[in-house]
Amino acid sequence: MNTTNLDQNEFDIYYKRYIDKLPQDMSLLQSFLEGKKITIRFFSSIPDNKLEYRYQNEKWSVKEIFQHLIDTERIFMNRCFRIARRDTTPLSGFDQNIYINPSGANQKSIENLINEFTINREHSINFLNSISTEDLCYIGNANGNAMSARAAAFVIPGHDIWHKEIIKERYL
Repeated sequence: MNTTNLDQNEFDIYYKRYIDKLPQDMSLLQSFLEGKKITIRFFSSIPDNKLEYRYQNEKWSVKEIFQHLIDTERIFMNRCFRIARRDTTPLSGFDQNIYINPSGANQKSIENLINEFTINREHSINFLNSISTEDLCYIGNANGNAMSARAAAFVIPGHDIWHKEIIKERYL
């Protein structure tokens, strides 16, 4: 199953920006496995003096962006899980900005963030390996809009790519 199988009615148009970052011939599982390697390599290569850098005072540091990727994966995999399990409860949105300060991202070492990312990604991969195509195609409600379990999952690696591109453009 790859992004070409997604119908426009499976997700809000807002998420297209992330889903479109993924190669169309790459499967969902491949995007998580490849994304894991690429993301670890990317954040491991950033010089220490850039990890807490902000290109503007109100913008997040590189470590905070990395923490944001981890937290977003947790939220979207929770959406994927609940939708795949046929939970019909409308799932709420989240304010990404309030998550950063309590995360303490800048007090964590890059090694700790990589470890946190790795464990979280392995959890996501294990879950994706455990569910059927039928479960992934189920459509629920997230943040007031239709969202399939697979669309919730596909957002994650595309979101990672989106933010790594911003880091390359504005931080390094």
